[in-house]
Amino acid sequence: MGAQSRDQRRESGALEAEVMAVLWAGGAPMTAGQVHAALGGSALVYKTVLTVLSRLHAKGLVDRERVGRAHAYLPRRGPAEEVASEMNQALARGADRLAVLQRFVDGLDPDDERALRDLLDARD
Repeated sequence: MGAQSRDQRRESGALEAEVMAVLWAGGAPMTAGQVHAALGGSALVYKTVLTVLSRLHAKGLVDRERVGRAHAYLPRRGPAEEVASEMNQALARGADRLAVLQRFVDGLDPDDERALRDLLDARD
């Protein structure tokens, strides 16, 4: 099976999320080598990191710039903006937006519900 056993393999989305977390934490453009090292290096094949970064770039989630012979990658949006975008996309996929919103609110813990109320009240 190669450098990684079946138990060590990550799902594609999970690895993308890990790479994005590294880039957000980095606060500056990072090369694939820097991301690879931040993810633990030897537990993950370098080429896999490069592939994930290329996919993130193709999806428009990261920008890249040439740095010597390599590319350095930087997220286009911060983590809060990215999650909010995903939430809006999920809402748009629902046939009944009100039902989706109701289910979302029903799943909030009391502190998050209070924070949401405060945010909505502040818009008035």
